[in-house]
Amino acid sequence: MDKLSHFDAKGAAHMVDVSAKPITERTAVAQGQITMTAQTLDIINKGSAKKGDVLGVARLAGIMAAKKTADLIPLCHPLPITKVALDLTPDADLPGVRVQATVKTTGQTGIEMEALTAVSVACLTVYDMVKAVEKSMIIGDIRLVLKDGGKSGRYEAI
Repeated sequence: MDKLSHFDAKGAAHMVDVSAKPITERTAVAQGQITMTAQTLDIINKGSAKKGDVLGVARLAGIMAAKKTADLIPLCHPLPITKVALDLTPDADLPGVRVQATVKTTGQTGIEMEALTAVSVACLTVYDMVKAVEKSMIIGDIRLVLKDGGKSGRYEAI
């Protein structure tokens, strides 16, 4: 395993210098889910949540979160994001909502944290939008499923 790049020789946290790295196209896809009762999912599907369009608001929140990742994660570089797309899919088998974010950039460092942050905040927003009817929802299985570009190349989760 390579040494952790966010720590210097003395063990102090620092922001990695990426200035010598080439600019390349980079893509990351993350996914996660929020599980709930079938009744709560039905409220989302019918569009009858008191706060409004749950999936639409969560999609916008995920997009906004991806753009603010460097403000939230201390050692992330601010990146020129070229694409953020969120798919929020109701799934009666969970029951709940599956969330997937695809984020792209052309830059000197990866965009994985932006994709993971987008999924996390989209799930949190679903929770916020319907917590009045259910507080026992569970957010989980948030993970990177694809990373492409840069020195380390392509990664796909199994």
